[in-house]
Amino acid sequence: MTRHKLAQDMLLHYRKGLIILSHVAVIVFSYVASFFLRFEFYIPRNELTPFFVGFFCLILIKPLLFSFFGLYSGLWAYVSIDDLWRIIKANVISSVLLVAGVWALGWHGFPRSVFIMDFVLCTSLVGGLRFTSRILKEGYYRNYDLRSKKVLIVGAGATGVMLLREYRKHPDMGKVVGFMDDDRVKLNETIHGIKVWGTRRAIPKVAERFGVDEIVIAMPAVTGDQMREVLSYCEKTKAKIKMAPQMDKILSGKLVIRPREVQPEDLLGRETVSIDLLKDVSAYIKDKVVLITGAGGSIGSEIARLVAYFAPKEVILFDHHENFLYFLNIEFKVKYPKVKTKTVIGDVRDVGLLRQLFSTSRPDVVFHAAAHKHVPLMEENPVAAAKNNVFGSRTLMYIASHYGVERFILISTDKAVNPTSVMGMSKRIAEIILQTRAKSSKTKFMAVRFGNVLGSSGSVVPLFKKQIAEGGPVTITHPDVERYFMSVKEAVILVLQAGALGNGGELFILDMGEQIKIMDIAKNLISLSGLIPGKDIEIKIIGLRPGEKLSEEILLDKEKDRVTKHEKIYISQPQDFDSVAIRRKLRDLKVLADRMDNAGVVKKMKEIIG
Repeated sequence: MTRHKLAQDMLLHYRKGLIILSHVAVIVFSYVASFFLRFEFYIPRNELTPFFVGFFCLILIKPLLFSFFGLYSGLWAYVSIDDLWRIIKANVISSVLLVAGVWALGWHGFPRSVFIMDFVLCTSLVGGLRFTSRILKEGYYRNYDLRSKKVLIVGAGATGVMLLREYRKHPDMGKVVGFMDDDRVKLNETIHGIKVWGTRRAIPKVAERFGVDEIVIAMPAVTGDQMREVLSYCEKTKAKIKMAPQMDKILSGKLVIRPREVQPEDLLGRETVSIDLLKDVSAYIKDKVVLITGAGGSIGSEIARLVAYFAPKEVILFDHHENFLYFLNIEFKVKYPKVKTKTVIGDVRDVGLLRQLFSTSRPDVVFHAAAHKHVPLMEENPVAAAKNNVFGSRTLMYIASHYGVERFILISTDKAVNPTSVMGMSKRIAEIILQTRAKSSKTKFMAVRFGNVLGSSGSVVPLFKKQIAEGGPVTITHPDVERYFMSVKEAVILVLQAGALGNGGELFILDMGEQIKIMDIAKNLISLSGLIPGKDIEIKIIGLRPGEKLSEEILLDKEKDRVTKHEKIYISQPQDFDSVAIRRKLRDLKVLADRMDNAGVVKKMKEIIG
């Protein structure tokens, strides 16, 4: 053991005693100094008796009151205004009791100015000890260390100020050189000694001036457009960009106040849908057997995790991809050991397997997430889209209805709105089948339609990240292409809430705000990787692929679609379908698919959706 370590251990062992001793020393010094100051550094003999009477009262009163107010506990390095207020209260009451004690002993001629000077000196010294310790702990002297990482905080609100305090508590994180904020009132003002240098437009100039190494965005309430604008200014610098945690997560204790890497979800910049229907969701999942198809995928696996939260009787994980299902099963055994799970490797087109599964396990709720989702691949393989997305879904719906499933939730897509792609048409036909089936079944069938899911296996984000890691180029189909986006968590929460809201036949839609340009996402992801778009990583335009649109159709018509009790979830206006005609056309589509007639399948799909 080193001498330094030994000294530290001894200090910790005797810490309480040293704190009490230091306070007693301050108490004695303040009192003696007050007398010396009152009598100009010479105490007359006739004042010595009052001096010792007051000293006796002081030693009995102040240490006890200091203990009562907790001044012997707490870490001085983290002293706050609350600590200062306790110091003041302890000294005020001590002074009042000291006066009462001296007068009770009959010394009415005791110098009154001593009481005042003792209060001022003792309060100042006790508070000074603490704040000096905090100043040394936070390492203000290190702010001038040229080797420290220079940090610029964008956002001088509550989150930004808490972040500044964290940097000062942990100098190894870096040195904050300034704030940036659009609030004109704050411009050129200082917050805890740190200046607000300008608005977001001045970020590149200030970053260059101070040689900023890291920019932390502490703006939890901004919109998507505002976030992307802030990022566009940050991208003009050479600094690494990070995000501060959200204030509610900090206050709840779920996160430490440390900046994190910017996630693609931050680009949405809107409040995500939260689970505020806990009772409703729990009512149809708790103690029920829940089947999730496509459980190994991004959406299916997240549904499974969230379902596990509501204490189901059993979760059946169904997928044809054994690797994804294998790892999900391991995760469930570790994270959700109390939840009974069953894994099934299979295909939703396998009628025999589905009959056997439903007859033995008797699922109460089905989340149907299994589907072919890649637009370009389905353009090349229309038969596969028809067999899986249309007839696989129809088979699953038929069997679910036959075995008395309570609720069936189909995961659909925004590409089913006025579809031009094979994938979009196949999902729209699945919606039509669901709504016609809902009319004659006791099972509550419903569909949930949403846009692209950031970070899912089928989204552009993993592709862009892979291309960036490989040094580029990042490929964009068209500079003006734009899409609706949402996070995986948001999509899954919507699915579960829809399951609670639906009574049968509904098509639920999420208010997803405005569409986001894919080009902006690509540029932001390159910048967030510490690289410069167009310089370090090339962005290559490859042209629109078959079936793709520049923009998706309007997902939500607020004038026509009815809002549910959740303000961000709407129900699309139902359409009337001729069930007999639909069944006839589906039979024709099945024949074409069995013949592997790709052109015929596409033509028949267009006929079905009208």
